[in-house]
Amino acid sequence: MDFFISAAQAADAAPSTEQNMMSILMLVVLFAVFYFLLIRPQQKRVKEHKALVEAVKKGDEVVTFGGVLGRVTQVGDAFVDLEIATNVTVKVQKQSIANVMPKGTMADA
Repeated sequence: MDFFISAAQAADAAPSTEQNMMSILMLVVLFAVFYFLLIRPQQKRVKEHKALVEAVKKGDEVVTFGGVLGRVTQVGDAFVDLEIATNVTVKVQKQSIANVMPKGTMADA
């Protein structure tokens, strides 16, 4: 009978400070893992894409995220004009540019 009373009293006891510290430490480690595996690489990709978009100039051959290959004929603040075929020009948002291709890519396509 004394065993059950001892167990009940032990269950009512507050968690030790060591357990609290371990819980806080686990949260900090979890946040650090998320930061280095998810947040930081995404911020790096966003920064690289922004630099790529700002560096686009007339005459560059680019591919959009939609897969359209074209030559930049005019650059504006938010839009660029792409010549996708002879005398066929489309206007796309600068942010939709996925990659700048090497010169001569359109001749091969």
